[in-house]
Amino acid sequence: MQATSLPRAFSWLSLLALAACGIPPGQAAGGSADGVVPCAAQVGAQDAARRVQVCRQVSPATHPPCNAANSCAMIEEEIARSCALFDGNGAPMADCRPAPKSAEAAAAVVERYYSAINARDYDTAWRQWGENGPRGQTPAGFRAGFAHTRTAKVTIGKLEPGEGAAGSIYQTVPVTVDATLDDGTRQRFRGHYVLRRVNGVDGATPEQLRWHIDSARLSAE
Repeated sequence: MQATSLPRAFSWLSLLALAACGIPPGQAAGGSADGVVPCAAQVGAQDAARRVQVCRQVSPATHPPCNAANSCAMIEEEIARSCALFDGNGAPMADCRPAPKSAEAAAAVVERYYSAINARDYDTAWRQWGENGPRGQTPAGFRAGFAHTRTAKVTIGKLEPGEGAAGSIYQTVPVTVDATLDDGTRQRFRGHYVLRRVNGVDGATPEQLRWHIDSARLSAE
């Protein structure tokens, strides 16, 4: 699977075996006033416009975040949210790929997480862990964890079938992370994320029915 570029701070590795791959605080070149790098600056105007078009086609929101001035991760999150919301209600929408319940959709959450960190869109990154973010962290602490990494790259490994337990589905997503710190030091980490979604339980919220990161375990080589 194609690698995704992102930065990270490894100070959080000892807590959740990651809070992720982060970048130094401050405003990126081509970034917005709050430091978030727009999708158009990440992937180019043409690719950003394509994402925005898909987002507007599938999103039921009155004012969805389908704007190239937002991070690519935010746009892709809205696409994934909308596709999951309507999954199973009539014919699948043509632009809902990968299928919302698939292992590939779980892996896409990990890639979207890293994309958000790369764009300094920490709010979107936080939401990839579910509505309440990573266990044991505050939003401020989460942001503070991304301080000393210049760049990083995550590569998704081979996906095996998920496992069910107590009304939920769990999907392991193996990863390799190659990072360059802001002093030029290079590091490599291997491990996995575990993604979770509720499997059609009565009363489950739309957010619970979507894949989100449940845990992470990475080790330095």
